[in-house]
Amino acid sequence: MQKGILSFADNGTLIDISVPEDIDSKAGVEFFSGLLVPAMVNAHCHLELSYMKGKIPTGSGFAGFADGMSSHRGESTLEERVAAVAYQDSKMYSEGITAVGDVCNGTSTFDTKKRSKIYYHNFIELFGLKAIDCSPIKSVIESAKTANLPFSPTPHSTYSLQDLPFRQVSMEAYESGKPLSIHFMESRGEEELFKGYGALHDRNIREHLTIDFTGYGSPTERIIGSIPHGAKLLLIHNTFITKEDIEKLIAHFGRENLTFVLCPRSNRYIENNLPPVTMLYENDVRIAIGTDSLASNESLSLIEELKLIATISQNKIPLYEMLKWATINGASALGADKWAGSFECGKRPGAVLITNIDWDNMRLTSDSKCKRII
Repeated sequence: MQKGILSFADNGTLIDISVPEDIDSKAGVEFFSGLLVPAMVNAHCHLELSYMKGKIPTGSGFAGFADGMSSHRGESTLEERVAAVAYQDSKMYSEGITAVGDVCNGTSTFDTKKRSKIYYHNFIELFGLKAIDCSPIKSVIESAKTANLPFSPTPHSTYSLQDLPFRQVSMEAYESGKPLSIHFMESRGEEELFKGYGALHDRNIREHLTIDFTGYGSPTERIIGSIPHGAKLLLIHNTFITKEDIEKLIAHFGRENLTFVLCPRSNRYIENNLPPVTMLYENDVRIAIGTDSLASNESLSLIEELKLIATISQNKIPLYEMLKWATINGASALGADKWAGSFECGKRPGAVLITNIDWDNMRLTSDSKCKRII
């Protein structure tokens, strides 16, 4: 729609969409030069790691990144961590993010989230090859309940949990009707691990860790073999996913229950690899966008992710389609589509202005920016 008027109530509810002929003479209308879109959804973030910005060098590789996370986790005080969280929460809001799928390994973000203008769905993540059940995340779950924050328990990935706890935490989310968010095919090492070699395999040997899940044969087969039909699932990163993986996953879960979340700037930061954006688009799957964390990214900006996606795809994916990935698709994945993600009367979608558009080709440019209007 061009030159339309969006009318919002004081509480942010969209109450009317119109395209009057005399638009330029309407009273009480505020005009904007740019592209007006619904507020965006960051479908994968680790807000609690905001204090890690710049601490891990780019190009360290996946195993090196994991080592860097371990060595730097204890370097900041709680006060420093909380301050970084509050700042990034405010920054995301001002840049037009209305909802976030946020991974939690602790409770350091909860006080900020209780006051935030952003809706957070908290993915309380179980990981660690020494975990024998779901008990490590029980206290975080109880804190989320006490704070009245939406949450799901979820496994971290197909390579970081033994078989029993992976199945237990997945079933807990499934039985409660909550979505799972699983890091998936972020590195070559994930597939290699199931075949008995590669960086993750070597790291386990170095740390004297044994695993009991290689019999599944691959990360895809492990997910299919461990999580029931009908589960709602966000698969995060997908850097090394194949068409065969996609077909198997859709056959098991159904297309409507799967969301493939892309965080390309994080993939580039860690290993200088990029997800197969065009292949995913051509397979007509639901795609959403995330930023990952400031341990592996320069900012939590969705417009910057979209710019890189446009570059990866050589601008072959229409801007309208990419904006769906950053809005309604993410909202649907997080169960927030009843109020967010699209300009529909009765919703409270917020409004974001994107400027510096290449209007002739309807593309983002290197100078494109976004800011919240409502």
